[in-house]
Amino acid sequence: MSFTKKRINCPEAGESCLLATHSSGLRVYISNKDTFVTNYAVFGTKYGSVDTEFGFDGQPMLKTPEGIAHFLEHKLFEGEDGDAFEKYSKTGASANAYTSFDRTCYLFSCSDRFYENLDILLSFVSSPYFTEQTVQKEQGIIGQEIKMYEDVPDWRVLFNLFRIMYHNHPVKIEIAGTVESIAEISAKTLYDCYNTFYDPSNMYLCLAGNFDTDKVLEMVDAKIKPADERNIVRSDFSEPETIVESRCELKMAVSMPLFVMGIKDKPADSEHLPIKKATAELFLEILAGKISPLYNSLLEQGLINNRFGTEHFYGNSYAAILFDGESKDPDAVKEAIVSEIKKIAENGADPSLFDDAKRKLYGHSIRGYNDAEEAVGEFIDCYIDGTEPYADLLALKKITVDDVTAFARSLKPQNVALSVISPQM
Repeated sequence: MSFTKKRINCPEAGESCLLATHSSGLRVYISNKDTFVTNYAVFGTKYGSVDTEFGFDGQPMLKTPEGIAHFLEHKLFEGEDGDAFEKYSKTGASANAYTSFDRTCYLFSCSDRFYENLDILLSFVSSPYFTEQTVQKEQGIIGQEIKMYEDVPDWRVLFNLFRIMYHNHPVKIEIAGTVESIAEISAKTLYDCYNTFYDPSNMYLCLAGNFDTDKVLEMVDAKIKPADERNIVRSDFSEPETIVESRCELKMAVSMPLFVMGIKDKPADSEHLPIKKATAELFLEILAGKISPLYNSLLEQGLINNRFGTEHFYGNSYAAILFDGESKDPDAVKEAIVSEIKKIAENGADPSLFDDAKRKLYGHSIRGYNDAEEAVGEFIDCYIDGTEPYADLLALKKITVDDVTAFARSLKPQNVALSVISPQM
């Protein structure tokens, strides 16, 4: 078989996985345990909604319509030999796909007929079939989906935030694009994008379950053909550190105001990303997690409810920390969060809270390795981030309370933005 194999061990977690790199450049991540009751697999590409402009070394950049990565995801299920969903319905597998800012993933989970399901996955993702007639049909379907999202408050409040946070970065563009942008998509542009980003050297296959690893690699070797490695040139996003506006508000049919607050941050490179991620997640847990004084104070005041959440949001040339939920007074929530960040920056993070947060996040990571879907999710992040499996866990062990304090001090109050959806009167 045409594979270079590397066993990656993590004694701290009592875990190990196999990273097998095919001669085509495809990376295959495998966690194989007899304790897994479900098999989970994702075949994906490092291609998302932000990749609207690209090229190859020495060639002109090609600009494509917004939403084309998502459009391509939809179209791949429809092959010349039938619909992939119909094939999965016969095996009993649960199948799906999704496109985000930086990736497109095709997945299935099953308890039996694993190899049959894997063959379906490898086959349809590797066999594009587009015609102008089928593209036109899909434009109508996705156009309706776009219009539907325009009426979803949770979706609108998030992308409204991105529009006031980012000047130039396409992360502010909705993943499905617009009705106007998808009207520009043709079979040719789909093939151009497919042939660029669905090259095996830009793809990953991540699996977790109880199966024969050698048989899986034999199937991959038979399906995936070696190809000349090509260096994809992606847009170098020129994004200022500042935000566009500090606040936006839209009225929709909601019973209580929705909000998403963001603080724009500096993105980290692959080498420093695990430390940055671990620090940000610890900071958010200490600042506004359920163990924090701020969370409980906001809850007691009736300013938040159990929908409140936080996220470290990051990707190619963008980073931020986000807070979202429902509140009768989103501006009061924003001021409380900003005040608490200032307090941590001035006085330092609470060592006791830090220890509790670290134990909680560490325990969650360990438990995640015993869930097939979560294990695969980590493998995908590793590929996209350019890191090795278990790097995030090892980084978490190294973080100190001083690191969290330094992170709080790095956040700039002038880079805080708030998006609100308020009830229609």
